[in-house]
Amino acid sequence: MTTRFAFYGRVSTEDQQDPTSSKQWQVSRAQALIEPHGGVIVAEFFDIGQSRSLPWKRRPEALALLEALKDPRRGFGAIVIGEPARAFSGNQFGLTFPVLVHHNVELWVPEVGGKIDPGSDAHDLIMSLYGGMSKGERNRIKVRVKSSMAAQAQHEGRFLGGRPPYGYVLADAGAHPNPSKAADGKRLRRLEIDPTAAPVVQRIFADYIAGKGYFAIAQDLTRDGFPSPSAHDPARNRHRDTRSWSKIAVKSILQNPRYVGRQVWNRQRRDEVLVDVEDVAAGYESRMRWNDASEWVWSAEDVHAAIISPEEFTKAQAQMAAGMHRPGVTKQRRSNRTYVLSGRVHCALCGLRMQGNGNHNANHYRCKFSSERAPIPGVDHPKNVYVRESAIVPKLDEWIGTLFDPANLDETCASLAVAGGATEADHARIDAAERKLADCDSRLTKYRQALDAGADPVVVAGWMSEVQGERLRAEQEIVAAQPAGRVTAEQVRSLVESISDLASALAEADPKLKQQVYEELGISVTYDPDRRVAKLESRPQIAWAKVCVGGGT
Repeated sequence: MTTRFAFYGRVSTEDQQDPTSSKQWQVSRAQALIEPHGGVIVAEFFDIGQSRSLPWKRRPEALALLEALKDPRRGFGAIVIGEPARAFSGNQFGLTFPVLVHHNVELWVPEVGGKIDPGSDAHDLIMSLYGGMSKGERNRIKVRVKSSMAAQAQHEGRFLGGRPPYGYVLADAGAHPNPSKAADGKRLRRLEIDPTAAPVVQRIFADYIAGKGYFAIAQDLTRDGFPSPSAHDPARNRHRDTRSWSKIAVKSILQNPRYVGRQVWNRQRRDEVLVDVEDVAAGYESRMRWNDASEWVWSAEDVHAAIISPEEFTKAQAQMAAGMHRPGVTKQRRSNRTYVLSGRVHCALCGLRMQGNGNHNANHYRCKFSSERAPIPGVDHPKNVYVRESAIVPKLDEWIGTLFDPANLDETCASLAVAGGATEADHARIDAAERKLADCDSRLTKYRQALDAGADPVVVAGWMSEVQGERLRAEQEIVAAQPAGRVTAEQVRSLVESISDLASALAEADPKLKQQVYEELGISVTYDPDRRVAKLESRPQIAWAKVCVGGGT
C-alpha cells in the first residue's frame, strides 16, 4: 500500500549554500527513508532564507503546510523531514507535533528510522535532543562570528561590511586572506575619503563645536545647497526623503567615531525579544539596539584617512553628553490612546507620515516636518500641521460602506480577491527585491563593459561574484514573499454579505479592532492643510479572519 507524504525542509542564508542543492539532498534523504515502506512524496514545502529560530507559524512554507493539514482533501497522510535539526529548534517540536497528531498526520524522520510514535518517551527525548542541538549550534555560530569580527576589527582594522559612512567611499584593499574566497574572486574593502562629502563632515563638526545646534546646521547645509546623505547616495536611499537635511542625519554624523581614522565595531547589537510576552510560542524577533561606548571595539591603529581629529570628536561628544544630561521635567502620560489611523495619515505638503497626538482631549494627527528637518526650498510648510481624527473617520467609514453597497459590490469583491493572500509587507519586500535585481543587472552590465575595456579580470571577477550573490538573494526574497494562496471573489462576497450595515458596524467598533480593519483594507489618508481636504485610498492586503465589530462579524 502506498503512503502519500508531504516533504518539509529549510535552508537559511547562514548556510552559505545553494538552496537548490540543499533541497535536493534533504529530499533524497527523506526518500531513502520512506521508499522501502512504499512511501511517495506528493507535496513539497521548502523554506528559503528563514532562520531556524522562527516558529513554524512564522515561516511561509511551514505555515502553508500547517494550513494544509486542516483540509481533509489535502492529498497526504504523513510528513517526512530530511533533516530535523533544520526543521526544529529549541522547543518547536513539542509545539508542532501535537498539531500533527490532532490532524492524524504521521511524522517521519531518519533519526528514529521511520515514523515518530506519539506514545514513545524515547522518540520524544530524541527529537527534543535534536531541537536543543539545533539551538545550541545556532548560538555557537553567533559566538564564533562575533568573536572573529571583534578580533578582525581590533587587530587587523578590517572593514567588516555595510555601507560606508557619509564622507567616505569604498575602495579595493587586496585579495581576501582566505585562499578559497580569494580563488572565488572575493576582495577586501577599505574606506577612502569622498572629496565631495568629507568637507561637509568637517563643517558639521566645526559648526557644532562652535555652538550651533543640529537643526541650525541642517538649515545652513540645505540653504547652501549641500545634498543630504540620502541625496548624495540616492541608489541606497530610495525610501528616504532627499530634499533637505534632517536633525537625525546631523546627529548621526557627529556620533560616528570612524571619522577619526580608526575602525570601530560593535556600536550596535541585535537582541532577540519575545514577539508576545503572553504567548512564548510566537517566538522571538530581532531588535537593533545601541551599545554603550565602553563596549565598542576599536582598531589598535589608524586604518583609513581621518576626516576630523580625535580631539574634535572628543569635544563634540562631550558637548552632546552635556546636552543629554540637562535637567528637565518628565511629563507623565495621561492616557493610553488608540489612534485608529496610526501610520496611515500623510501630509500632502511633505509626504511624510503624520504622528498621533492628543490635543484638547481629542485624537489628532500632526506633521512637525519643519521642527525635524530643514525647510525645503519652494515648499511653504507650517511649523505644525494638525488634523482632527473625528474629521476623517466618519467620512472614511461612510466611504468604505459605499464600496460594499449593491452597485459597487462586484467590483470590490473582485479587487479584494486579487489582493487576498499578499500583505503590504509582502508587496514592499517584492518591490525592494525587484529594484535590487534591476540594480544588480545594471552593475553586471557595467562590469562586463569594464572587462571588455581591459580592466583587471581578477578585480572585476570579485565585483561580479558579489553582485551575483546579491542577485540570488533578491530572487529568493521574491519567491519567499509570494502569497501561498488567494481567496476567491465568492468567498469575499460571502463574508461581506454577512454584514448588514458595514458603515454602522465600523462606527460602533472597538478602536483596536477598527484599526485592524483599516490595516487589512490598506487605508491611506493624504491630508492637504491648504485646502483642508483629505484624500482616501484603499490598497487591500486581506488576510481573511473574522473579527467582531459591534455585533457584526
